[in-house]
Amino acid sequence: MKLERWNPARDLFRVHDDLGRMIDRFFTTDTMGGTFFDTSDWLPGMDVSEDNDNFVVKMELPGLTKDDVNITFRENTLVIEGEKKREEEKKDTHYHRVERSYGKFSRSFMLPTRVKDNKIDAKFKDGVLTITLPKAEEVKPKAIDVKVES
Repeated sequence: MKLERWNPARDLFRVHDDLGRMIDRFFTTDTMGGTFFDTSDWLPGMDVSEDNDNFVVKMELPGLTKDDVNITFRENTLVIEGEKKREEEKKDTHYHRVERSYGKFSRSFMLPTRVKDNKIDAKFKDGVLTITLPKAEEVKPKAIDVKVES
């Protein structure tokens, strides 16, 4: 164990640096493009997976149709936006509990590698939006044959 002379100024700077990093993480975007203070009224659940050929995004959008959702892809960033509209409240009906979420949403994230943007496929079935983003050829892993010399 190495003994180190105590230096109060050095410890104060370490605390300052740690606090600065913590504040930066609090207000900056996460790896999926969202921020801690997201302005959306409602954030639907989403899974993002990857295999050798594709990225696949699945998002739960119960009660929505394909016309309620807008998907864009630009500069390797996928943006999914939409709105789940509140049902009309009836004047003679008394609500005992309202738990369903409504409002506009926007989810976006940058993909870590290039994709074939002209081959992106989106399907909507049973309230689940599935977006398949094929990876560009230059980023797919390639097997290299090893030649044996005699």
